[in-house]
Amino acid sequence: MTLVVAKFGGTSLANGGQFKKVYDIIQADPNKKYIVPSAPGKENDQDTKITDLLYLLYDLASHGISYNEVFSMFKNRYLDICREIGVEMDLQDYFDEIRQAIEEKASKEYLSSRGEYLNGLILAKYLDIPFVDAKNVMLFKAPHILDEQRTYKALAEMKKSFDSAVIPGFYGSLPDGSITTFSRGGGDLSGAIVARGVGADLYENWTDVSGFLAADPKIIQNPRRIKEISYRELRELSYMGASILHEEAIFPVISQGIPISIKNTNAPEEEGTRIVPSSREGDQDGEITGIAGRQGFSVINIDKVQMNRDLSFSRKVFSILEANDIYVEHIPSSIDSLSLIVSDDQLQGKKKRITSEIKALCNPDNISVETDISLIAVVGQNMRNHIGTSAKVFTALAQAKVNVEMITQGSSELNIIVGVDTADYDTAIKAIYRAFNRG
Repeated sequence: MTLVVAKFGGTSLANGGQFKKVYDIIQADPNKKYIVPSAPGKENDQDTKITDLLYLLYDLASHGISYNEVFSMFKNRYLDICREIGVEMDLQDYFDEIRQAIEEKASKEYLSSRGEYLNGLILAKYLDIPFVDAKNVMLFKAPHILDEQRTYKALAEMKKSFDSAVIPGFYGSLPDGSITTFSRGGGDLSGAIVARGVGADLYENWTDVSGFLAADPKIIQNPRRIKEISYRELRELSYMGASILHEEAIFPVISQGIPISIKNTNAPEEEGTRIVPSSREGDQDGEITGIAGRQGFSVINIDKVQMNRDLSFSRKVFSILEANDIYVEHIPSSIDSLSLIVSDDQLQGKKKRITSEIKALCNPDNISVETDISLIAVVGQNMRNHIGTSAKVFTALAQAKVNVEMITQGSSELNIIVGVDTADYDTAIKAIYRAFNRG
């Protein structure tokens, strides 16, 4: 029997109708043993996520402002879900506990975790399987820092006691028993940790889309769906803006070689995208896997004749960046020049100081800063098996009259990254996509 861990996102559990879909999905496959739910997401564009309501509750209470109306909205959302799915469950004690915690100045982490906690209780009751509080199996060393050894030991012990369970995502506990949360991608990361901890054969991540798309659908109309993608390709695309699954959520399953399946709760019959440990054989998805991009970058260009002979030059440049808490995204270089690509957010309010410090410490011949740069990554493990992939990218950009500001490619030949003026961003993505996806 295949052991499956299934994580359901906020849109999958936004209301009673969505709960019923999740119930049907789980009941249709007896291999789905451990379920990791998020808090209810938006029912529609005008709605508010439960987690956002909880953050608002915290802010109102911490400023001494009445929060009764917001608390009623929070409470009624869960009561509506129970009524819609026919679950008879007295939640009043839980609501009273949360209200008392607010009055006693509970932490933001505790309060924000209650969305997943209550959703987990309701889903466990609905499915008639045990509920395991995440605070007992997601164990942290310090705020946002997971204690992996203790966590995986706790999950292994949990598996011995429960052959199936609902385990809420997003939160866990500190050594003193207080609640803490994951800093980023918490729900997805929780699901992956559970999958590794129980030794799953497959980690399913259920959301509101049918897998990864080869390009941003806001730019490309009806882009191709990616059927299968490797961990490394996923990392590249997620880092560059593809947002279905947080890039850090794959780390727990990588070492165990556990595949991930991205599925659509609203269309469970669709194949979705399968994320696998190693490279694919053959040419299933064509020459490239996907295209992704991010806007809002600046390039610090440094020129100095015989830069390569100054052994301390790079060290001095990076010591300045480190002292100013700036990390570099990419570093194109030549024999007499060095370009540092940094996000605009990182450079905000620091540009003048950094350029002055580089001039003083490194004595360059010239230093300049270009702004309004966007990065576009063309990603695919199959690129190394095709001659002329780079030529196809740059021919497409030339024909679209897009000037390339920067080019970088790693030795793995997994991606080609180009920098373009932000005004040309959409045009560039459309041109590259068309070049690899004719007809």
